[in-house]
Order: sequence, then C-alpha cells, then structure tokens
Amino acid sequence: MDYENTSKPLTQRQLKAGENLKKIIANIFIKDQIVLPNISTRNITITEVRVSPDLRHAIVYFIPLSGDKSEIAFKTLNQFSYEVKKRVKSSWTAKFLPDLRFVLDKSFDYAENIEKLISTNLEPK
Repeated sequence: MDYENTSKPLTQRQLKAGENLKKIIANIFIKDQIVLPNISTRNITITEVRVSPDLRHAIVYFIPLSGDKSEIAFKTLNQFSYEVKKRVKSSWTAKFLPDLRFVLDKSFDYAENIEKLISTNLEPK
C-alpha cells in the first residue's frame, strides 16, 4: 500500500489523527517514558505524522537534535516502533492504533539549501 502518495489531499480525519498522534508521541519522548538504546528520546523532534486513509499506518517524520546520530536514531526508532506504539496505546482514543514507521525529515535541509541558492544568486556581482 502506498500511503505516502501525495496525489490526493489528506482528509480532515487524517489531519486530526496525525496531529493527535504527533502530540502523543512528542509527549512520550519529552517525558522520557520510553528508553531506547543508543539514543535519548528527549533529543528527537517529531515534525509531522501522516496517517493513511484507513488509519492503519502512520509515517512519523522526525529530526534528531544532534544531526550526527541521525542514522542511529532512524534505525533504533524503526527497530523499536512496536515499543513506542505500546506507549501510545494508553492515550489513543480511536478504534485502530496505526503501525508506526519513522522517517528522517529532510525538509529542513532542503529548505536550507534553497535559501543558500537564493542568497548566492541575489548577491551583487
């Protein structure tokens, strides 16, 4: 199932579920309610959560505050996504709790590169 496909706009239901899931996961990470090997969850920022139309799958976009450990954080979070899901379970009110897949959010790097390109093209020659 390709639930990353952005050809269709997200429904209000998907947006609301994504925002709720984002808040729940962020609270769990901030309060250190889950301990994962090799990373501190306090150093992880959840930037966005996209939920599939059937609410069975969710992509959790994140950025580690220490950029040098991004691959370690990516592997660890995906390896222990079931543990995170178990912590989310107590706060989730919908019928189904989505399976979580963590993805590094590269949008900030992309925006920074665009900003650099714009600033170098605007400098007087």
